[in-house]
Amino acid sequence: MIGPKERLSRREGANLFVKGARSFSSKEGWTKRQTKPGQHGAQSSRLSSYARQLREKQKVKRQYGMRERQFRKFFEEAVRIAKNTNQDKGFIFLQMLERRLDNVVYISTLTKSKSNARQVVSHNHVKVNGKRLDTPSAFVNVGDVIEISLKIADKVKADYVGMALPSWLSIDGNKIVVTALPTRSQIDPSIKESLIVELYSR
Repeated sequence: MIGPKERLSRREGANLFVKGARSFSSKEGWTKRQTKPGQHGAQSSRLSSYARQLREKQKVKRQYGMRERQFRKFFEEAVRIAKNTNQDKGFIFLQMLERRLDNVVYISTLTKSKSNARQVVSHNHVKVNGKRLDTPSAFVNVGDVIEISLKIADKVKADYVGMALPSWLSIDGNKIVVTALPTRSQIDPSIKESLIVELYSR
């Protein structure tokens, strides 16, 4: 049965990778049924530029499991950083999202899903540089060492056997070392961050 979270992938027309190892298998909801949920899901219509921008924003927001207020706050901070460093604000925004502690814990394949990663962090099962940190939205930096409770990490190791790990992270057992900041090529290529920039720049 395709659960509600996988219907979100179908709604956005893309795999949002919200179900852990299942998201990378043929059982994933969008892979199995590439139509939008509902009676008329198979029908398609031409979207306006605003609708395309809105759908891209909703897709990415759901992909990272964030609420609108926090998502926009991240964007505003990315605009500020980009202005001060003369960098592309769309890329800075994506890099910030990718560097969230809950996302790093998830993509390290040491938790069952993105929601589980947030729960693991908020329930004090994660240490950063030897200190417990319970803020899922905290940023990781180069050189940070993230340690996840062995009891939790050992439960899910077998589920991800053979899966490629992010090259900007080094994983050893239940420990993650941030060896670099993610480049654009290391972040989901299906994301069209320019649409989100256009939407929030209206």
